[in-house]
Amino acid sequence: MSHPTPAIGRIVHYRVSKEEADAVNRRRRDFHNSRGAADRTGFVGHVGNRVEPGDVFPAMIVRVWDESTVTVNLQVALDGNDVLWATSRAEGAEPGTWAWPGRA
Repeated sequence: MSHPTPAIGRIVHYRVSKEEADAVNRRRRDFHNSRGAADRTGFVGHVGNRVEPGDVFPAMIVRVWDESTVTVNLQVALDGNDVLWATSRAEGAEPGTWAWPGRA
């Protein structure tokens, strides 16, 4: 069975790397440790459940760079009110890559 062609708007699964998980958790922790941040007009804090390396989240393809190597940019929907922008990512099974969702 062949996989679909990557295209803008398609939903895939993204596996978070250790560096990305650390960055998301740090951003969320810094928000909770800041004083008065929530009182600022227009401020949006980053809150959500802890992200672990290897966690898989749904992601929308926002740009296709190279169809021959299937390199794309993704907006990854985290379990919280923030997203992760994953740029120039290849298809694969290891952290930092994306994969087509399996059929249920």
